[in-house]
Amino acid sequence: MGAARILPSADVDERAVLGDGTTVWHLAQVREDARLGRDCIVGRGAYVGPGVRIGDEVKLQNHALVYEPAVLEDGVFIGPAVVLTNDPYPRSSEVDGGLKRPGDWTALGVTVREGASVGARAVVVAGRTVGRYALVGAGAVVTRDVPDFALVVGNPARRAGWVGRAGVPLEKAPEGPGNAEAEILWRCPRTGERYIECGGRLTLAAR
Repeated sequence: MGAARILPSADVDERAVLGDGTTVWHLAQVREDARLGRDCIVGRGAYVGPGVRIGDEVKLQNHALVYEPAVLEDGVFIGPAVVLTNDPYPRSSEVDGGLKRPGDWTALGVTVREGASVGARAVVVAGRTVGRYALVGAGAVVTRDVPDFALVVGNPARRAGWVGRAGVPLEKAPEGPGNAEAEILWRCPRTGERYIECGGRLTLAAR
């Protein structure tokens, strides 16, 4: 595994930490104290804010904006022009007319859990969490936390189905209902993995 690769036109602060095998492409900016794991890709024109934490094998596509103090766990995909915001009530200036500075407000970062994907031009508002292996559809506006394995679309984003770890929509399992009345069984058509839905949550069935 080689050292991190930074393209000449990228702007990576000397206080940022990049894991082995990570690539930062043209015109991208990685701010001070950001930490990126191994084998990440930071696409052209992407932005990573101060102190952002990014795990291993994360992809930030072109012009994605990840504002501090976001946390992206391992295997996360952030699509082109996605915005992960950090100020729920943004204002440029104070009521008295003075320009707001970083110390004048508290940033609320977005958390994206392991294996989740956020589609092109989606927006996740400050403080929200996108659950493990969830899929946020292109152009969605996420105003509420997204459960693990949920497929959400629209503005505001609402659940439209479930996806498995492979990222494709799940199908109801042919064996029908689960062991309990409130359980529904689902199957991934790509991997054959089974999932159990109960109480609006989905979990991977024991193998």
